Amino acid sequence: MTDALIRPARLDDAAALGRLGRRTFVDTFVTGFGIPYPPADLESFLDASFSPETIARKLVEPGAAWWVAEREDALLGFANTGPNTLPHPEAAPGNAELRRLYIAREAQGLGLGTKLMQLAMDWMQANTDGPLWIGVWSGNEKAQRLYAAYGFEKAGEYDYPVGAWNDREFILRRG
Repeated sequence: MTDALIRPARLDDAAALGRLGRRTFVDTFVTGFGIPYPPADLESFLDASFSPETIARKLVEPGAAWWVAEREDALLGFANTGPNTLPHPEAAPGNAELRRLYIAREAQGLGLGTKLMQLAMDWMQANTDGPLWIGVWSGNEKAQRLYAAYGFEKAGEYDYPVGAWNDREFILRRG
């Protein structure tokens, strides 16, 4: 098997990004963490968040950047940054937010998350007017440790809607 290529995402990646996002969300939060989302709430969230149309809109959003890791024309992971959207009183739209860092289950342990994280960090530092932000599920201690290694600290909490269900999220800040 050849090494994975990391490149900027393209508009024609929208459908594959949507499929990968859906699968990775379910693998991580439903299968992995066992969050008992009501099926209708989960399906509504997945449809709204990962439809090809939603992803295509987000790929061309001003101030956003996306990267994908692919091998043999299959997407294995992605990172997405953009203007901050987290509900924190000190956060501003001109601050950068790491919105998603998703690695497919079968590609975990290959170093792709680290490579995508470094690309995202470099981009955010070059394209912000203030601190960097990340929202992370309160129960995802592995991700919290990763972000802490990059200098992020807990700055607040909020409810993240998955349909009518709310996940407790931590707001992390660096700088």
